[in-house]
Amino acid sequence: MSTLFDSAADAPARTYEVKTHGCQMNVHDSERLAGLLEDAGYVRADSGQADVVVLNTCAVRENADNKLYGNLGQLASVKAATPGMQIAVGGCLAQKDRETITSRAPWVDVVFGTHNIGSLPVLLERARFAEEAQVEILESLSVFPSTLPTRRESAYAAWVSVSVGCNNTCTFCIVPALRGKEKDRRPGEILAEIEALVAEGVTEITLLGQNVNAYGVEFGDRQAFSKLLRACGGVEGLERVRFTSPHPAEFTDDVIEAMAETPNVMPSLHMPLQSGSDKVLRDMRRSYRQSKYLGIIDRVRAAIPDAAITTDIIVGFPGETEEDFQATLDVVRAARFSSAFTFQYSKRPGTPAATLDDQVPPDVVKDRYLRLAAVVDEVAWTEGKAVVGRTVELMVSEGEGRKDIETKRLSGRAPDNRLVHFAADFSSVPESSVRPGDMVTVSVTYAAPHHLVADGPIHSVRRTRAGDAWERRTSSSSAPTGVGLGMPTVGVPAPLPPAAACG
Repeated sequence: MSTLFDSAADAPARTYEVKTHGCQMNVHDSERLAGLLEDAGYVRADSGQADVVVLNTCAVRENADNKLYGNLGQLASVKAATPGMQIAVGGCLAQKDRETITSRAPWVDVVFGTHNIGSLPVLLERARFAEEAQVEILESLSVFPSTLPTRRESAYAAWVSVSVGCNNTCTFCIVPALRGKEKDRRPGEILAEIEALVAEGVTEITLLGQNVNAYGVEFGDRQAFSKLLRACGGVEGLERVRFTSPHPAEFTDDVIEAMAETPNVMPSLHMPLQSGSDKVLRDMRRSYRQSKYLGIIDRVRAAIPDAAITTDIIVGFPGETEEDFQATLDVVRAARFSSAFTFQYSKRPGTPAATLDDQVPPDVVKDRYLRLAAVVDEVAWTEGKAVVGRTVELMVSEGEGRKDIETKRLSGRAPDNRLVHFAADFSSVPESSVRPGDMVTVSVTYAAPHHLVADGPIHSVRRTRAGDAWERRTSSSSAPTGVGLGMPTVGVPAPLPPAAACG
């Protein structure tokens, strides 16, 4: 295609780097930003300073502003010493702050929002030729992001958006105001994208939405999500299907039945709790209560006995008492979470909760956070120890085990999405046979709160089309090497990164 650089065909291609903070929606948006830039003629900066640095921001946490302007402050001196360098800021914080960014950091070249990520290459060119900052924020989505070029982080696993935006009004969350009302893709478009990914070698997909199980609300089909899960079961070559994040208020039995009856839908569920107290849930404007939440968990376990269930929890929400906090601990124990992302409540300007009375003192919030983390670890460890002795099939992953070289282990994900570090013991299989994306069978020998270990020999290896895809990518001199996501690289799309989600 014709690019914005045709007039400078003899000049070396400009390089880029994408840095991402925040939730899985931002991670997937960063793949699109990278795809857009490469489609326009940029190349990823493998070393040295990039010509274009894109910061894809989050607005959920209280320190998001400080993190952004701290990063921009560090980049100011770099830009001053690098002729032609450009800085672009996008994501939720850009949607919220708009021109404030260029007034506080006048060395920023481009500010774009959540609704117009496809404009980035054009805005960069405008800024270069006009020699002034370009700020473009749209109030609603103009093009569904999945139609944009995408540079996938993984050769063997992929995010697939089913919707963008959210119709909920949780009092602690600013995301719906920045991402807009829910917009759903048509089922045929989603399945076509999945089939195209499988044709390229992908064998695991994660269906993605701010409130994924509300999918279908825009076109009036309340069972659209369960139908989509079942349709994924008919995609030949697709071995694993996951989804994130659902909302308890809209989690219906037809979804549970689809999970249980569709073989390639994995036995893992991320179900945000936020609080175990009915009073706090009411104040959060979460339209379910403790009994409904635990009822969902019970029905999931009855239908899928080996399901691993994870969650999000906020402590210190305004007005939370010790009794409310104890109710949260009770739910953690009753639900038997295999892991939980826990957060100290942070006041976000523009959210109803920011103006509520009875803000909990920081020292109390911290104390509850530490006590919650201890109970979560205790419960998760107990759940993990129940898996010791089982034989499991893992999808081998790339980059998940930070100590793999030191411990002489490899890493992979079990069907229930638990992370398993397994010994590189090839006494029963050829050493060269194991690649990221392939499947190995191992026996779990040890459990820790956040992972499992399999220290015996690898029982078997099943080489897959996903492993072939990984091998093609890594052996190609022009292979993508990944977007700089500002978070641990995960071969299988990550379990939720540590940022509170809309769910």
